[in-house]
Amino acid sequence: MGNSKSKLEFDNPWRDNTLGKKKKEDLMKGIKEIEPCKKDLKCLRILLVGPCGSGKSSFINSVNNAFKGRITSRAVSDRIGQTSFTVQYKPFEIESGNSSLPVVFNDVMGLETGSMRGCPVEDIIKAIHGNVRPGHVFNPGKPVSSEDEIEKPTISDQAFCLVYVLAADRIQFADDSVLQKMRDIRMQVRTLALPQVIVLTNVDEACPLVKSDLEKVYISKKIKEKMLWCSDKLGVSMCHIFPVKNYHEEIETNDDMDVLILQALTQIIQLANDNMKDRLSQQS
Repeated sequence: MGNSKSKLEFDNPWRDNTLGKKKKEDLMKGIKEIEPCKKDLKCLRILLVGPCGSGKSSFINSVNNAFKGRITSRAVSDRIGQTSFTVQYKPFEIESGNSSLPVVFNDVMGLETGSMRGCPVEDIIKAIHGNVRPGHVFNPGKPVSSEDEIEKPTISDQAFCLVYVLAADRIQFADDSVLQKMRDIRMQVRTLALPQVIVLTNVDEACPLVKSDLEKVYISKKIKEKMLWCSDKLGVSMCHIFPVKNYHEEIETNDDMDVLILQALTQIIQLANDNMKDRLSQQS
């Protein structure tokens, strides 16, 4: 048993692995207290990208579940994952009580193998700059044209954090062309100093330790290996990679799942706010 454990687990967690109701409440309180640096901002926009079936829409729903305290399905998802289920550019607010957080998630069509499949990289770049209109239907063979785009986007149309969503149980099978698309996106927006985060989903399916006890996510050697793989492939720092378990089969919310989801959300909002502040200072 000792040898078996040593192969799967670190002796001590390498990140704070405190879960539970109190931790969740503290995180929710902290998130609600974050104020956008621009007071008249309509929303702080976050853009989610990733391969088909990686859990982008499910992550949006999972964040909403944490704040609503019940299972929701505002962003429709699909578990098959061969082709993108998301085809429309649509904003999703996160509801908290009778109001919404000052943050909006935008999902895009999934990235697929080949140049004529999945969301065009050009459309993702335009979405970051705020040129893609809400309701736009993505077409793999036809990027957004100048006639269809927002010519003069407001600051609320722009994205201030880019979140790559990857499935921990399938990343080793990721096609090189899909990874290259993500690297291309990363390089094309580097002049914006756009913060980039990885949300690593399906951690329970990637490691039997975590499947039996979510609290072991930062003790699992396998999960850390997956995170290192993502960091090496995409160039995102380990401190900006967050393993989560999205809601899938559950019919009630779970405090431990919510903590991991809210830790990722906290970092995403703070980084987006910092980026907005920096970009505004450059314009003034």
